[in-house]
Amino acid sequence: MKIDLRSDTVTKPTKAMLEAMMQAKVGDDVFREDPTVNELESRIAKMFNKESALFFPSGTMANQTALKLLTNPGDQVICDKYAHICNYESGGASFNSGISCQLIDGHRGMFNADQVLNAINPDAYYYSKTSLVEIENTTNKGGGACWDFETILDIKNVCKQNRLGFHLDGARIWHALVAKNETTEQYGDAFDTISVCLSKGLGCPVGSLLVGDSEIMKQAIRIRKTFGGNMRQAGYLAAAGLYALDHNIARLSQDHLRAKEIGAALNNMGIIKSVEPIETNIVIFELHDVVDENEFTQKLAHKNIHIISMGSGKLRMVTHRDYTNNMHEYLMTELKKMV
Repeated sequence: MKIDLRSDTVTKPTKAMLEAMMQAKVGDDVFREDPTVNELESRIAKMFNKESALFFPSGTMANQTALKLLTNPGDQVICDKYAHICNYESGGASFNSGISCQLIDGHRGMFNADQVLNAINPDAYYYSKTSLVEIENTTNKGGGACWDFETILDIKNVCKQNRLGFHLDGARIWHALVAKNETTEQYGDAFDTISVCLSKGLGCPVGSLLVGDSEIMKQAIRIRKTFGGNMRQAGYLAAAGLYALDHNIARLSQDHLRAKEIGAALNNMGIIKSVEPIETNIVIFELHDVVDENEFTQKLAHKNIHIISMGSGKLRMVTHRDYTNNMHEYLMTELKKMV
């Protein structure tokens, strides 16, 4: 039995999802003639109370398209120092859009409106023009932390007052919605653009969408083409997304519960220095300085339990749909042996 807790992207489609994919009606999406892609885009747009949505092969491409839509070369985007667009998108902000990142030293990947206000560059020609604020919910490097929605609205007001765009990297937005009992409409009303991932949490093999109002999104398909993201009979992939929306959202609370139980077990281990607060499906922890990180992860690997290093001494486990009750019981037993 292999237990893979490196990420929630390691899941494979269920038999039922595969059947939905194989039964999909498809067409050429470059001609905008794939009915299943069109259905998915329409459904996601309506869920977030937006006029338009566009299907992408990856969340990174959706984020990069949003940056391109909402900035001009030489501009600056305000984001947290842990932001995915800064840390894990291969320098795409500068490569694709010619922009730089103004990094906020937030708390677990989150910040407040005053910090945004202080990060806006003065209106002088020798400064980069601040044009966009970006946040990530839940925060990956922040340990799956969920933003307080009132803080989001406060930041939205700062953006409105200063004519800044506001983008949400919603790679794990479904987790935040379930954990906080919030709605897609709330988020759609707060942001100019939102990237929504289907392969994290919802168990799809591939796919993300970018949502926004029609005026912002009318150039999105051109940018997707420029990035090489146009697809043909993509309805087979879109069908997985439709299935996931119907069947895989409510069950995310199970992932959250198991993550919290893992965190409690880690807190009882003498070799563990700290465990970050757990709200959703990500567990980030540190070992005591005298404990060898490689030796620890190798011991788990020998038990066929696989986790990942986040750097700076932090280790991560991520629960997901393919992490079963039997796997959970086995992991908890093995952790107790490592005390």
